[in-house]
Amino acid sequence: MTSPSVLVELRGVAKRFGGGPPALADVSLAVRAGEIVAFIGPSGCGKSTLLRLVAGLAEPSSGAVRIAGRAPADASTELAFVFQEPALLPWLDAASNVEVPLRLRGVPRATREAARDAALRLVGLAGRESALPRELSGGQRMRVSLARALTLAPKLLLLDEPFGALDAMTRERLQEELLAIRAQQGWTALFVTHSVTEAVFLADRIFVVSPQPGRLAAEIAVPLPQPRVAETRSSRDYQNLVVEVSHRLRSVETVAA
Repeated sequence: MTSPSVLVELRGVAKRFGGGPPALADVSLAVRAGEIVAFIGPSGCGKSTLLRLVAGLAEPSSGAVRIAGRAPADASTELAFVFQEPALLPWLDAASNVEVPLRLRGVPRATREAARDAALRLVGLAGRESALPRELSGGQRMRVSLARALTLAPKLLLLDEPFGALDAMTRERLQEELLAIRAQQGWTALFVTHSVTEAVFLADRIFVVSPQPGRLAAEIAVPLPQPRVAETRSSRDYQNLVVEVSHRLRSVETVAA
């Protein structure tokens, strides 16, 4: 039986697409409520596939995925997904883009607008509500995407390399703001990234994923105090963890090569 403190559980999960080789094999893990868990590994190792299975956007070929003891399809209202690309509707302004999922759920207008405005303030976009996507910077467009997810008040936030296309300064600022928001709202998060420094800065635990097929090759705890701030990056403990995770990542990349 799943522990009450476990929000996400995967048991012996495998995924194969068509007649090709398996993308994932024998993935088992338990994510406690309130954790941020990062997945890092070479391109094509199945990290994004893993998130899609948790979101219910794909079905495992074998094994089981549970969110609070339920199948993902039965827990869909409790999670939100932030993709690498903001995927904003170009003809809608920022405020209207944020409202889209609430409109689809039939949320009344007053409730919808209150959630929208609160989310935009939270991500630092108050005053930019009327801007179209083409009028926003890359970082601002990602803030709109994050605000859109936060309007759903998720218990579980799934993030698939949301900061990957941003410049380093914007990326670091958004990492800090994401953790500040998490400290206020308390959601659980699964975060896919190619960046070792990002994984160490954000996560409570990091899983290194080996490829062909994707397996959880290593688990590294990140016992740095939360929420982390810019100064965290200059601490010796942070830098030592970056070295450790980099070493683990290189080891699976060497095997894959």
